Amino acid sequence: MAEDHSDPKQFGGQITRFGRVSGTMAGLAARIAGERFFGLKIARDEHAQALMTALGNLKGPMMKVGQILATIPEALPPEYARAFQELQSNAPPMGWPFVRRRMKTELGADWEARFSSFGREAAAAASLGQVHRAVTKGGRDVACKLQYPDMASAIDSDLRQLKIIFSIYERYDKSISTRGIQEELAARLYEELDYVLEARYCRLYRQMLADEENVHVSEVIDNLSTGRLLTAEWMEGRRILEFVDAPPEIRSRLAINMFRAWYVPFYYYGVIHGDPHLGNYSVRPDYSLNLLDFGCVRVFPPRFIGGVIDLYYALLREDRDLAVHAYETWGFSGLNAEQIEILNVWARFLYAPLLEDKVRPIGEVTKGIYGREIAQDVHKRLRESGAAIRVPREFVFMDRAALGLGSVFLHLKAEINWYRLFHEMIEDFDPQALAARQTKALAAFGLFVPD
Repeated sequence: MAEDHSDPKQFGGQITRFGRVSGTMAGLAARIAGERFFGLKIARDEHAQALMTALGNLKGPMMKVGQILATIPEALPPEYARAFQELQSNAPPMGWPFVRRRMKTELGADWEARFSSFGREAAAAASLGQVHRAVTKGGRDVACKLQYPDMASAIDSDLRQLKIIFSIYERYDKSISTRGIQEELAARLYEELDYVLEARYCRLYRQMLADEENVHVSEVIDNLSTGRLLTAEWMEGRRILEFVDAPPEIRSRLAINMFRAWYVPFYYYGVIHGDPHLGNYSVRPDYSLNLLDFGCVRVFPPRFIGGVIDLYYALLREDRDLAVHAYETWGFSGLNAEQIEILNVWARFLYAPLLEDKVRPIGEVTKGIYGREIAQDVHKRLRESGAAIRVPREFVFMDRAALGLGSVFLHLKAEINWYRLFHEMIEDFDPQALAARQTKALAAFGLFVPD
């Protein structure tokens, strides 16, 4: 159901939001441009914190936009990247009048009669919606996720501001085209507004992970869900950060469970959960994981998964031709020898834990953001190599998932034989079998197979 844009208060809120975001992002762009073009110096740390203060209380996608910006080398100076990486949705949840109106709109005037109890206070608040705990008439504990009002307009507004930053970035540095990044981010953000789609992805994940006894996905309650209300089984668990000082065997077990939660769907079905932040999983008493929030899911064509595995073997065997084939499979074209080697530097970083048959940590962080230092070096070399490279859209959330998971493994200080864990997963890889599994699984839930 469409939002009511005739409400003057709501319309005024949209204008206020646009002014706050536009002014803040334009100010950031001006300062970055001043540094890069005119050599002006600013107090970056101070300004970065002011930026976060201005944006931190806004509901909507700006948190996700900021996190994506933080992973793109040199799109932002490091002080801003660190601040964006830490940006959280700190806005207080919407109050009970909003909840009551939204529940009435989604389930009808008698909506309260459909629950034995419904928590008035939000159990959690996220960027695009908030969660309330409730109990159904049948006695089942459930989580009701309500979408905030007018999020489509918020996404429109915030994506326009993203273009401000990218326009400055590309004038300064033409070595990487950001168009694909913008397109991918926009597509995924708009998908997150569709709770019917998210419900389908949730069911898909329950099927894909049905045989993983250490990963749990909640069941959607269909008759209590709509396009802007998603009701699912409540899953109890503790925050992952509560285990950073647990015994090594527990931390390693959690890391293995998380690895399989993300990569069994990827390598067996070509599907990845694109938002691996700490709030999207919790830990049960037996150290199995609850996997939460399926608003940001990416489905890849089987050839993309084949390229991921081809590049791994290319690095393992030092096979340059196979590496070129992998890059071409993903849509890179016209790469010269220097650019291929530069891309291989980044690839070796991402694949490094999988290339050594030994117990080891996933990596290390030297200056705050996992992977940023080497990404900056790679980007600098690409800029010096001349011709621009357009990053395929698929890489936006693939890289985000890899770096996000790596950061969690670093928090856990997990030391595992990643090589063997990975080889167990890909040893029987067959692209035709993957295509057949993917087609069958997606079709079962009314989802599209990618081209």
